[in-house]
Amino acid sequence: MTGQLDDKIALVTGGGSGIGRTTAERFAREGAKVIVIDVKVESGEETAHLIEATGGQAIFIKADVSKAAEVEAMVKSAVANYGRLDCAHNNAGVLGARAPTAECTEHNWDRVTSIHLKGMWLCMKYEILQMLKQGGGVIVNSSSAVGLVGHRNYPAYVTCKHGIIGLTKAAALEYKEAGIRVNAVCPGAIDTPMQAELRGQGNLELGASLVAEARLAKPAQIGTAEDVAAAVIWLCSDQSSFVTGHSLVVDGGSIAGRG
Repeated sequence: MTGQLDDKIALVTGGGSGIGRTTAERFAREGAKVIVIDVKVESGEETAHLIEATGGQAIFIKADVSKAAEVEAMVKSAVANYGRLDCAHNNAGVLGARAPTAECTEHNWDRVTSIHLKGMWLCMKYEILQMLKQGGGVIVNSSSAVGLVGHRNYPAYVTCKHGIIGLTKAAALEYKEAGIRVNAVCPGAIDTPMQAELRGQGNLELGASLVAEARLAKPAQIGTAEDVAAAVIWLCSDQSSFVTGHSLVVDGGSIAGRG
């Protein structure tokens, strides 16, 4: 523990597994008190217990980020417990079904966009309203390497990840004078449950192939959730105090090798 975020209050959506869980644990190791958000109670509570077991402070709040009332309540509950909200990592998301654009169903489109785009906007809305009251804060949104390049067979997911970058830039410009910084992380192929889901769908198109396409000097590799968590922590720390509106790519160089 280096104490980069001592006494800060940090909220993580999608904190029950993968990048969200690892980032929540990293927040705690850096001295923050953590609010773990997930729609899945068992996994969200498990993250909070893991943090407490290593001497950190955490609470779990169940919330569906696609529902305004639940997002508003989650931020109010976080503040009721800890008094303020200094950092937020908006990470909740789903992959959706694999299908090309013309075969993507309306149900799949609505499900993916409601969580990624509407949910991201709702989280930012209520987080920003709280941060305006207290005089500042930091938000880090989870986009993706495929928010910067095109990719086939996941049109809703790719569209949302592009949109998150635009939303991040807009909010960064709107609230920088208020002391609120807004950035995004863009993970590439990361060893998480979503990667397992991709393997279960019989493809790695959003995963290891992105790294392989980079034509790296060393063999293709998959990153870890800790790689992304480290980027989130840096963006939330004072070390990045002059960084806002930025999309930080964490992908082992995969999209740098495209084209």
